[in-house]
Amino acid sequence: MSITFDTEIHTSVARDVALRMVTAARTAPKAKGIDHLVTAVADAETMTRIAQHMRTMAEEKRVGEFFFRDADNVENAHALVLMGTTIEPMRLQPCGLCGFANCDEKLEHPNHPCAFNTGDLGIAVGSAVSVAMDSRVDSRVMFSVGMAVREMGLLGEEVKIVYGIPLSISGKSPFFDRKPKAH
Repeated sequence: MSITFDTEIHTSVARDVALRMVTAARTAPKAKGIDHLVTAVADAETMTRIAQHMRTMAEEKRVGEFFFRDADNVENAHALVLMGTTIEPMRLQPCGLCGFANCDEKLEHPNHPCAFNTGDLGIAVGSAVSVAMDSRVDSRVMFSVGMAVREMGLLGEEVKIVYGIPLSISGKSPFFDRKPKAH
């Protein structure tokens, strides 16, 4: 006779949900059908490295104190989804949504995103977190995680906008009622 307690499966269930989240992101609609997204699921060792890097960023005062709190969230999460985009112009003319007259002018500013890249990433993030919600797994979209992942180059140097989405399975979401920790 054997039973499995829910606490024994949280990590495997969260990882399964994370894999379905990156699938939902991949199939989300993209401008002109062109996919500039990069998605991944971090393993436990990578989650620890990301959390450590976030703390270093906060210790060096390159970012806000809340990075300590968010690092704790990452370290205590059961899974972590990473999503980012390159910032290639989509060549939809006339446009100017990025603030420049056209894509040629935008190309003179290679670190400035195309409005469609950020829009596509937002739609993909929405699709991904809806999978978590439908699975009744707690999640939170964190740009702080994305900043660390981008700085670490984990999704590739060409990926300029990144978000992290930690997942947790517990009696109460650890991603709400959060207070910055004093370090």
